[in-house]
Amino acid sequence: MNGNKSKNPGHIREIEVYFMNTPQGTIEIAPGVHWVGVKHHNRRLFDGLIPLPYGTSYNAYLVLGKEKTALIDTVNPGFEQELVEKISQHIDPSKIDYVVMNHAEPDHAHACKHMIDLAKDAKLVASAKGKEAAMMYFDIPAERIMVVDESTKLDLGGKTLSFVDAPWLHWPETIFTYLEEDRILFPCDFFGSHVALGEFYAHELGNDKSLDMAKLYFAEIMMPFRRQGAAAVEKVKRIDPGMIAPSHGVIWKDPKVILDPYAKWTTEQMEKKVMIAYVSMWGSTEKMVKALTEELVKRNIPVNVFDLPVTDIGHVAKELIDTPVVVVGGPTVLNLIHPSAAYATLLVKQLRAPTKYVALLTSHGWSGGAVKFVSSLIEGMKVEVLDAIDVKGPPKQAEFDRIAQLADKIAEKLK
Repeated sequence: MNGNKSKNPGHIREIEVYFMNTPQGTIEIAPGVHWVGVKHHNRRLFDGLIPLPYGTSYNAYLVLGKEKTALIDTVNPGFEQELVEKISQHIDPSKIDYVVMNHAEPDHAHACKHMIDLAKDAKLVASAKGKEAAMMYFDIPAERIMVVDESTKLDLGGKTLSFVDAPWLHWPETIFTYLEEDRILFPCDFFGSHVALGEFYAHELGNDKSLDMAKLYFAEIMMPFRRQGAAAVEKVKRIDPGMIAPSHGVIWKDPKVILDPYAKWTTEQMEKKVMIAYVSMWGSTEKMVKALTEELVKRNIPVNVFDLPVTDIGHVAKELIDTPVVVVGGPTVLNLIHPSAAYATLLVKQLRAPTKYVALLTSHGWSGGAVKFVSSLIEGMKVEVLDAIDVKGPPKQAEFDRIAQLADKIAEKLK
């Protein structure tokens, strides 16, 4: 018993030291290449819009050449000191030669000013539009900025950085950085995910889980920029990196795991399935949704149903990536549609989802209005409206017959 007592305090102390040191830890992803970023475990919302159930990370990378040193991307406001502490484990931060700003959004670029103020001789490396952004957002002097493009190479001594133009992924100034000798691509937000768990690599978290998080991230951030994304995927395939290290989430040691899905997501390769997103107040809309679901199942068509008030809207967005048919359901509320259904409809439009066909299931009491309102919301979208079924009170056989006909239309479109 005395022996156990003598061991236990030491064991507790080891745990305490581990948790104290974990935030300051770094990992070496290749010889002379260190992850020096931050895992923001308790952040729960991004852009005032995107839920973060697993937090997020701000991945920054320190590349140590024989002659010069580069820091690729930085961290979110409030984490500057943690970044400096991590860099200090490898070099004197004031000796950094280059701070690469792949993307000017503050979660990656805010600390650029802090770092070049600390490293008096360092240059901020950015695209031409990135230079404009750095001067506007962070008050970085023009003379401290080095503009690069796809013809530029930075020799660090045994490690060479080259650059890939990647505009609108997802801001106009975005570039990717490529470390040639180690074949590591640093694409900032592209190929990223919002996750701050203990794992650093996709295979450690599990490729399926990692891809699910990446698909969610793509839906919320990259889906509106599919054309630019498809061009970037082709560029990346030509480069043939051995590792992809984004600035959010896990690192892809096997690039094919994320490249193949991105090639599919950016080129609108749809699956044979239907999504129904609905809200119901007194059960009428829900009865129609259940009826349509049953009719689709009879026709061997997979259907994903989301009850909007209890659904993370990000998962609705994720389904939009490869679902050709979207059905919105919701009752009329004060001559418009229920706000939850309106939000789902706007999501389809604002994310520029590759939806091909839409339908509406709606109900009302003393007066309608939902059909007209939804029609105004989807105006300008390149979608085919298959039907808009509006019922006064509970649905009756006539509505259920129309729902069966709608299922036939959907089956025909999915052939």
